[in-house]
Amino acid sequence: MKHYCVRALVSGRVQGVWYRGSTQERAQSAGVTGHAVNLPDGRVEVLMCGDPARVSQLAEWLWQGPERARVTDVELEEVELETIGIPVPERFTIG
Repeated sequence: MKHYCVRALVSGRVQGVWYRGSTQERAQSAGVTGHAVNLPDGRVEVLMCGDPARVSQLAEWLWQGPERARVTDVELEEVELETIGIPVPERFTIG
C-alpha cells in the first residue's frame, strides 16, 4: 500500500519556540504520522504521512507555527518512503 508523505523544511525562528511540540500536537489531532526534527542549520524538518487532505492542512499550518515562531519559508517535497526503503512512521515523533 502506498502512503502519501511530504517532507517540509521550515526556515525562520523555528527552534527554541516550541515549534516541534506544536507540530506534533497538530499532527496527532489530524491523524498524521511522521516527525519534526531540529536541523543543525537552524531549520526544522517535518515529515508528514497520511491522508492527503490532512497532510495538506498540516503543511499550510507550518507557515504559522506556534505564537513565538517566525516562519520565513517552507519548502515542500512529496516523498515515497517505500521507494527508498524507509518504513512509514506509525506515529508522530519529535527529535
